[in-house]
Amino acid sequence: MKALRWHGVKDLRLENIEEPKPAKGQAKIKVEWCGICGSDLHEYTAGPIFIPLETHPLSGDKAPVVMGHEFSGQVVEVGEGVTRVAVGDRVVVEPIYACGTCEACKQGKYNLCDKMGFYGLAGGGGGFSEYTSVPEGMLHKIPDSVSFEQGALVEPSAVALHAVRSSKLKVGDKAAVFGTGPIGLLVIEALKASGAAEIYAVELSEERKQKAAELGAIVIDPKEYDAVEEIHKRTQGGVDVAYEVTGVPPVLTQAINSTKIGGETMIVSIFEKEASIHPQNIVMKERTVTGIIGYRDVFPAVISLMAQGYFPADKLVTKRIKLDQAVEEGFEGLLKERNQVKILVKAE
Repeated sequence: MKALRWHGVKDLRLENIEEPKPAKGQAKIKVEWCGICGSDLHEYTAGPIFIPLETHPLSGDKAPVVMGHEFSGQVVEVGEGVTRVAVGDRVVVEPIYACGTCEACKQGKYNLCDKMGFYGLAGGGGGFSEYTSVPEGMLHKIPDSVSFEQGALVEPSAVALHAVRSSKLKVGDKAAVFGTGPIGLLVIEALKASGAAEIYAVELSEERKQKAAELGAIVIDPKEYDAVEEIHKRTQGGVDVAYEVTGVPPVLTQAINSTKIGGETMIVSIFEKEASIHPQNIVMKERTVTGIIGYRDVFPAVISLMAQGYFPADKLVTKRIKLDQAVEEGFEGLLKERNQVKILVKAE
């Protein structure tokens, strides 16, 4: 079967590999759609970050690995002992490897596991393939009302909903989202679902500004305004919570300074470089800065919200391509075409 494997920086190869068989406790999935994540792009341009060069302690795999962790599909075969899913089930994958025994896992915070890895990055298989075998504990069923395209957005939507749930945001609060790429747009949707009264989106890209506005955000273009000054002016003192979703060091300072007295900044992005901040900007206003990685215990809520119309694929997906186009039209496309938001890859 065809599969896209990471061999090194700017070295993704579409290769023919053996079609997997489900081991004990696994289900074999016919992949339908797989999204290209910002983490995938980081691995392509600057990896390895999550991809193991030595054998990963939980996946038992190392580079080269099949990529893709935002995917949906249908169960076509089950291994011994599988009880959570059956052949024919429509599913999405919660791709976190966790040991179950470290302190974080004992606290139920499996996304903070000492040995944490992501299926589709840390090995074991991935969504950029025709078929893949997945541990049944990673699988969540989706109803017929949630399309496979929509299903491919469950994983990134879970990041967004976990970020909002983990923040101090309350119903009726004001929020700012710095950066409206795929995750930033999904944070806007999560904020809407969580009852935010006003949502400000700080973005340069015309396409992404338009998408943010379509989702109901109040767009602020930093080419036209001092974003921090404008947010304080419009909110009479700053937002309750700011979400940093760019990974660009100077933007972190802007996000912090956009919050009110006692406000919070939630870091959602992955930074490739260190970001310097002045502690006085936090101390003198008694602000807080926190962050999240991935998600936990949130997939069922995302799927339920999708069934109600939140996180709409038709407003978020800007390109659909085939597996053999994934490198040039997908990864390179995201680097060259700044108007792209979310690209989905059809595994066929």
